[in-house]
Amino acid sequence: MRWALVKVSLAVTVMVVFAFAVPLGLVVKEMARDRAFSNAERRAAGLAPVLAITTDRDKLDKAVATTEDGAAGRLAIHVPADGPDGTALEIGTRRADPAELAATRTLGRASIAEVPGGFALLQPTALSNAQVAVVELFVPEGEVSNGVATAWLVLAGVGIALIVGSVAVADRLGVRMVQPAQRLAGAAHDLGEGRLGARVPEEGPPELKSAAVAFNSMADQVVQLLANERELAADLSHRLRTPLTVLRLNAASLGSGPAAEQTRAAVEQLEREVDIIIRTARDAKPQTQATGPGAGCDAAEVVRERMEFWSALAEDEGRLVRVAGVDRPVRIPVARPELVAALDALLGNVFRHTPEATAFSLDVHNGEDAVIVLVSDAGPGIADPAAALARGAGSGRDGSTGLGLDIVRRMAESTGGDVRIGHSVLGGTEVRIWISLDGRTAGTGRGVGRRGRRRKA
Repeated sequence: MRWALVKVSLAVTVMVVFAFAVPLGLVVKEMARDRAFSNAERRAAGLAPVLAITTDRDKLDKAVATTEDGAAGRLAIHVPADGPDGTALEIGTRRADPAELAATRTLGRASIAEVPGGFALLQPTALSNAQVAVVELFVPEGEVSNGVATAWLVLAGVGIALIVGSVAVADRLGVRMVQPAQRLAGAAHDLGEGRLGARVPEEGPPELKSAAVAFNSMADQVVQLLANERELAADLSHRLRTPLTVLRLNAASLGSGPAAEQTRAAVEQLEREVDIIIRTARDAKPQTQATGPGAGCDAAEVVRERMEFWSALAEDEGRLVRVAGVDRPVRIPVARPELVAALDALLGNVFRHTPEATAFSLDVHNGEDAVIVLVSDAGPGIADPAAALARGAGSGRDGSTGLGLDIVRRMAESTGGDVRIGHSVLGGTEVRIWISLDGRTAGTGRGVGRRGRRRKA
């Protein structure tokens, strides 16, 4: 918008300057020409009294020599022959053609003839014998155009100044209109990135001011809605504590044994997850912002811990388990609770949706710009991977809500990675989690994930 205003102002000003400057320049040139020839006529008319008195060569020579034009060789007098036996008299240097001299005598008025180097003013003068003499005065080209170049330079300077001034004014007006629009766009981008405190100054043109007011009102409503949602999530999670307390007390009375220990560990894990949900829900800071430097966890350690938890159940069900790539630290930009929730969701799906004695594996591959976590099983596989990744696409049977893979997907996309479902070498399902390490597109779910897909293709 800013440059459009500048271009329009520039075009209009240039048209106006040309519309006035060009005719004015031509008028100045014509005025300089008229001034030069008017002065020449006045100087040529100064010899009329002398010619009216005498046509003697000596006297005319003296009269011509005493003038400035005569001394400069620019003045000439042409006297026609007196009678049939007389001879014509010419004093000075003739530059005009004889035909032009004859035409001037016949017309009886001054005329201008173009000659090499300038112009010749031919001024007729009546003599005492009824003849007509012609006074020729040479006007150089420089005298005709004297001052024209300076006037044109002044006009050009004024025109350029007008153009520059109009562009500057249009630019300032454009800035006044564009800056509020840019602030509005920036605030909308910040709000989309999760910075809920983004607001726009309510200033500028009336239309943009109204847009800023509407945006601020919308942002306030979004903050209020999110706060209500957080409180609702916290309240619902808090309601789980009472049945969890009862469950924990009942688990404590189970005595000893592997099943009792697994039940108590599961209850403790469930209590921790509920506490995390409550704290997260009541946290006022948006959860869509990028992970800061140094944040994250050791994926290898988390994998070893969760596999130690799930391996006891796998042993009871006769499942063969293989874990690889966790012998050295693997840092990822994901909070520990988020990775734990993602791994538990995937491993829980293996136990829930595959028969007992079905083998599964968990591999961690550490690359230069990404970490890949592969969870594979030898089960029946997933018929529709796209539907499985859709939020809330569970069938509702066997306690399935369809949110497990959604938790995994959101965890990966928070780093700029992605999740893909395919066929594993074990014959069942393979869930590949791509976790980006550069963090340049954190929170977008794009960029690195697409690069990863191209690299794997």
